Amino acid sequence: MAARKSKSNSKSNGAGDRSICRNRRARHNYEILDTLECGISLTGSEVKSIRDHKVSIEEAYARLQNGEVWLHGCDIAPYPQANVMNHEPRRPRKLLLKKREIRKFAEPAGQNGLTLIPLDMHFSQRGMVKVTIAVGRGRKLHDKRDRIDKETAKKEMREAAKRRG
Repeated sequence: MAARKSKSNSKSNGAGDRSICRNRRARHNYEILDTLECGISLTGSEVKSIRDHKVSIEEAYARLQNGEVWLHGCDIAPYPQANVMNHEPRRPRKLLLKKREIRKFAEPAGQNGLTLIPLDMHFSQRGMVKVTIAVGRGRKLHDKRDRIDKETAKKEMREAAKRRG
């Protein structure tokens, strides 16, 4: 039983929740209200390129179109060995959500002035590519400054408590 547990915890075997890329600016630029993990529709050359970590979601966003959620602005570099059968690097990609999830998660985001932002892209335990999207409200410049000030104050208090104790 212990061998089975260590096998599932192994992250070097191609399976497991391995992070591919992360949108670092998302939590700084947006106040995250809710998150959801969803699948993404990809071609073979895109998956190969993602396995080589040739992907960026820094400028990506999700949008609801015709009752489906699409990921725009995600840049997946062409796979060199795919030759003629390669993909377009910045094409819109369909996010795989159930209708119930779209109604509950994506539709209110479009109506209330909120934005759907991809936070990270990772492999699931079965080797599928998953995207974590979030509903976020844009932060103003003064909100960003206030948040940074609060975080530095908390950090200083923790360090002072460490020195005392």
